[in-house]
Amino acid sequence: MALLKLKPVSDFLGLQRSTIGMLCMVILVGMGEKMAERFLPIYLMALGGGALSIGLLNGLDNLLSALYSFPGGYLSDRLGTKRALLVFNIIAMSGFLIVILVPSWQFVLVGAVFFLSWTAVSLPATMSLVAKVLPTNKRTMGVSMHSFVRRIPMALGPVLGGFCIGIWGEVNGVRFAFVVAFFLSFVAAILQQALIEEDASETAGNGDPHTPEKNPLRLFREMSPFLKRLLVSDILVRFCEQIPYAFVVVWCMKTVTSPVTAFHFGILTSIEMATALLIYIPVAYFADRTAKKPFIVTTFVFFTLFPLVLLFCQSFTWLIFAFILRGLKEFGEPTRKALIMDLAPEDRKAAMFGLYYLMRDVIVSVAAFGGAFLWQIGPNVNFLVAFSCGLSGTIAFALWGKDFDLCS
Repeated sequence: MALLKLKPVSDFLGLQRSTIGMLCMVILVGMGEKMAERFLPIYLMALGGGALSIGLLNGLDNLLSALYSFPGGYLSDRLGTKRALLVFNIIAMSGFLIVILVPSWQFVLVGAVFFLSWTAVSLPATMSLVAKVLPTNKRTMGVSMHSFVRRIPMALGPVLGGFCIGIWGEVNGVRFAFVVAFFLSFVAAILQQALIEEDASETAGNGDPHTPEKNPLRLFREMSPFLKRLLVSDILVRFCEQIPYAFVVVWCMKTVTSPVTAFHFGILTSIEMATALLIYIPVAYFADRTAKKPFIVTTFVFFTLFPLVLLFCQSFTWLIFAFILRGLKEFGEPTRKALIMDLAPEDRKAAMFGLYYLMRDVIVSVAAFGGAFLWQIGPNVNFLVAFSCGLSGTIAFALWGKDFDLCS
């Protein structure tokens, strides 16, 4: 009887057994990851790394996210979502283990090669899973639920990580957080294998005529002009995000007139994530029923404004407003991902999603590396260059971006 009462809710939210398994994985792996990953710039500095090591970490994050995205999509199409996600979890756990065992900033970067890959390499698989098990008019809701639960560890993880740093210090506190990350990833691997249902049509060697495309250049020719326009605008907006991204924590804890503590920075991150959580479901409901473009333009505007507003925030109180704005940038992010899946060929969704992120993040990684040099010139230069990139991308999509219904 209780299950019957819950069915309308689960149908509204696009919840099925496979998507529930995927969401459990996102929460568990994300909780451990965000306890530690958000404080990696501080950890690198504590281990003797300087500003360039932070820029290298952020550049690696973007570059590896790009390089892993297409193989992640290909493996998902080739192995099936269930087996591919298990492989991706094992890769992330290997990176956590390296950081736990060797407290050296050089080995942190080595471990990052593995654990920074998890989100990027698994995202095409999770988006493909949503597209396969949910109808078109529920895809934005399905993607939004993924984004919703993903923000739960983003909100709570930094608070717990800041608490660990407050008790055990910047070195041992972060290492302990990685121990938790390793354990939670192990539990996530068990749950995802138990809950996610195998799609027989995805298994290798089944004679399916729609074999996965391993050549990204051939796949690029199948990308629609409308998806290419979205890609160009998205690249410019991600320049806006990634140029200052790794230095936001440094700005808040080291640079502003009244620096905040690690715990208070965790609170700011929680405020950002709570803001995002409040808007996901209502936005998804309307985006599935109306045009997607206005929602995407709105989120690009919030991306663009954040570095400009942050430049003028010099205390915890004012930083609260900046991080609320940062949370609002998630306004149309699930809608953008759903639009990518709508515009991707039916038999190439995971690979096309991976190719999109490959191209986007390879280019954006240049901005992440360049952010370190801009920061050395001055934080104001870093933030203003980021703002100008976001403004260009927003205007471009507002003028030339299209909706899925306009493309069909």
